[in-house]
Amino acid sequence: MLALELEQKLDKLCAIMHECGSVLVAYSGGVDSALVMAVAYRELGDQALACIGVSPSYPTREMRDAVKLAEQIGVPYRLVNTEEYRDANYAANPTNRCYFCKSELHDQLKKILVNENWQVVLDGNNISDLGDDRPGMEAARERGVRSPLIEAGITKPEVRELAHHLGLPVWDKPAMACLSSRVPHGTAITPELLRQIESAEDVLVELGFRQFRVRHHNEVARLELPKEDFARAIECHAQIVSGLRAAGYRFVTLDLAGFRTGSLNGSAHNSAQATIIPLAEILVA
Repeated sequence: MLALELEQKLDKLCAIMHECGSVLVAYSGGVDSALVMAVAYRELGDQALACIGVSPSYPTREMRDAVKLAEQIGVPYRLVNTEEYRDANYAANPTNRCYFCKSELHDQLKKILVNENWQVVLDGNNISDLGDDRPGMEAARERGVRSPLIEAGITKPEVRELAHHLGLPVWDKPAMACLSSRVPHGTAITPELLRQIESAEDVLVELGFRQFRVRHHNEVARLELPKEDFARAIECHAQIVSGLRAAGYRFVTLDLAGFRTGSLNGSAHNSAQATIIPLAEILVA
């Protein structure tokens, strides 16, 4: 059972959907946009369309999972190709890179909205996102995108609780930022680089890790894992090292500061002030 306050927030979220009339949901497969998608479909039926932005910065495994969930629920969905990597402003990887990425996504969604007579584009931003530096939110607001979770006053923990209440299997899914977030600001973004990072992270997925980042530092892959996963990483170090070397990295390191989001935010080429040691040195010690 939901607490009364959260039940009221869910009611408000449902009312927002009806107020919108027909919606395109910017859907990535994460818990936030999945909740928006599920509630929109429950309230509006085929007047809700889940739009999955597809580009080199979006891991293929994430796209497949997003499609699988939409199909499980029965939500109509569409793959929308975006080409933010062709924008020199994005490719230069400035600190506001996300602004240019979301501008491209929402420009593409706006075309669909206008050409097919949809009324509103929705995203999955929630109240907990408001404390972060998110240039992508600015791009969305400029294009009239609405954030129903924010309008309903729903926080990230409440998103997970509601998703669990509604039976969404992604209710406890770890956050997964785009692949470009693995690259220090100022290092140019290319499709080839993003494919290298994706290949490296696929190695960790295949080994059963759920929460991680492979941060790119030229020839060095810096692994961020929750500290409770350090022992398991050492146990399967041979597979990790060989897999990441096959992806194109010469050195594979483990960041002893552990997993945290946004560790590359800040100045260009910053090292996140972390203690980084090669896995091989840990084993020798």
